[in-house]
Amino acid sequence: MTASALLVFAGAYLAVLVMPGPGVTALVARVLARGPQGAPAFIAGFVAGALAWFSLAATGMALLAALLAPVFIVIRYAGAAYLLFLAWKLWNAAPRAAVLTDAAPYGRVRLFLLGLAINLGNPKVILFFLALLPTVVDLPALTPLGFLELSGLVMLIASSALGTYALVAARARRLLTAPRAQRLVNRGSAVAVAGAAASITLR
Repeated sequence: MTASALLVFAGAYLAVLVMPGPGVTALVARVLARGPQGAPAFIAGFVAGALAWFSLAATGMALLAALLAPVFIVIRYAGAAYLLFLAWKLWNAAPRAAVLTDAAPYGRVRLFLLGLAINLGNPKVILFFLALLPTVVDLPALTPLGFLELSGLVMLIASSALGTYALVAARARRLLTAPRAQRLVNRGSAVAVAGAAASITLR
């Protein structure tokens, strides 16, 4: 692929990710309340979901995506339900609970699946790829190398954008050490996560 096509794709995808959506909101709220541990697992799940949607769009499998729409709807509502459960836990957490992390392997698996569900349950992602790719890529002539180049950009941009949000949230969290501040962060995060769940269900 040409460098100009890759730059156009990268710029457009970065612009979409910089605008906070349900995935960014859920990630930032969790890091503020529980710390950065577990954020890489969530980001990995989010990136996996982005790669899945990109692959469907790049290989011309929009029909398959339409046929699997009921599956993605189930994934969407499952992800929203889990976000609501997390919001309830955050709202009721004691101030010192903010130091707890999901360091156990099963905690990381849950966070990976949550990131995956949020992205797979967002139909705007596939619409973005379906709208953007044909304008910068000759899809019938897309080579395996071109597919790998675009996949690498998706991984790099998505992980970098979410990683930056997580780092900023982690730095902000260090300033909030008083019990009252922790309680406010927990409850503010609960509201943000519940809002992300509502955003997912209303898409």
